Amino acid sequence: MPLAPYRQVLSVPGVPAVTLLGILARIPHTAVAVVLTVHVTQGLHRGYGAAGLLVAALTVGMAVGSPWRGRAVDRLGLRRALLPSVLVEAAVWGLAPWLSYGWLVVAVAFAGALGLPIFTVMRLALSVMVPAALRRTAFALDSVSVEVSFMVGPALGILAATSASSSTALLVVGGTTVLAGIALMVIDPPTRTPLPAPVVERSEAATSGCSSQTACLVAPVGVGEDVPARDPGPHGRVPLTPALLSVLAVTAGATVVLAGTDVSIVATLRETGNLGSTGVVMAVWAFASLLGGLVYGALRRGVLPAALLLSLGLLTAPVGLAPGSLWLCLAVVPAGLLCAPVVTATAEAIANLVPEQVRGEAMGWHGSALTAGTALGAPLAGAAIDRVAPWAGFAVVGGVGVLVALVGLAAVGVRRARRLVPEAAATDGSVTA
Repeated sequence: MPLAPYRQVLSVPGVPAVTLLGILARIPHTAVAVVLTVHVTQGLHRGYGAAGLLVAALTVGMAVGSPWRGRAVDRLGLRRALLPSVLVEAAVWGLAPWLSYGWLVVAVAFAGALGLPIFTVMRLALSVMVPAALRRTAFALDSVSVEVSFMVGPALGILAATSASSSTALLVVGGTTVLAGIALMVIDPPTRTPLPAPVVERSEAATSGCSSQTACLVAPVGVGEDVPARDPGPHGRVPLTPALLSVLAVTAGATVVLAGTDVSIVATLRETGNLGSTGVVMAVWAFASLLGGLVYGALRRGVLPAALLLSLGLLTAPVGLAPGSLWLCLAVVPAGLLCAPVVTATAEAIANLVPEQVRGEAMGWHGSALTAGTALGAPLAGAAIDRVAPWAGFAVVGGVGVLVALVGLAAVGVRRARRLVPEAAATDGSVTA
């Protein structure tokens, strides 16, 4: 795997510090769900259903708040936009250990909506700090840092909750989140380039047509989809073009597959009596995603997000047929290799489809799509598992991924065909003249 693109990205001033801060800032974010679960079941002596409802309230808050938190960064700048988030995080998590269950549901939903938009800020800053030709590599590096955070965060959350108490763990989560917000305000990574620059250039594939089916699936260098970015609307909002909506649908479809796979792995190992191997299988799956993200970031040409989702769905659907934990470990590797790449490709496509002045809000919508897919994937797989068997969880979410991907690829084909028609007519007119 060529490492030169990563050296180039990390040689950009400020990128190493922002990347390291992104890993550290996401650790409490990845730990909060397990900490809340332990607090509800052990600290408040309620069931797992109540814990799931609490985590769902946090998730819904994040999905609702992410776009307008990103818009605040676009309009107000990073420091002014983050100050309310830091204050809300400090207030909510500082009070959380002493709140009753009902008030805790309200508080975490509020924290989700007004909390620190760390995922949006990281991708927005990287899209500005690195040249467009290196954007795929930068986003791949960011996806890998997310995997690292998810490997570390839940384990540290469980350790804090069990070695001390769930109340202490909540205070630690809140305190580290506040420190991360303050660190972001101090570093203040750029979210807007000093001078406007073209966001997307028309590719050769768009002007000359796809020479083959493979060419239609491969995107130009530095471009997620060969669709020119539109200017923001009269009120400075993200232009919700068909291309952007298609990428958001693919984003949600990807996390439906990922969240459903998570639940299905647990159900499969529980049915076979190998529940103790869950950590090993999850670690193998996460490492495959990390490796796939690194390889994808080093590619010279990107792949359309819908094409990556199609492959992810096809490789996920049969995973449940694996007999035993060892075979399950091997079966999740091919699909795992595509997890980080599909998220990277969708982030890159969105960054290229919208003008810079509204990119923060667009990245917020990307975060909402990721969250919405996660919220749908787990219960969808769970319903299939309850009605049929654990293998059905993989099959259903894989099938959903394939369906969304096929619709996305069809939309790309229609857009390209519509552009070729006027170009062909113009060519015929010039020849006749």
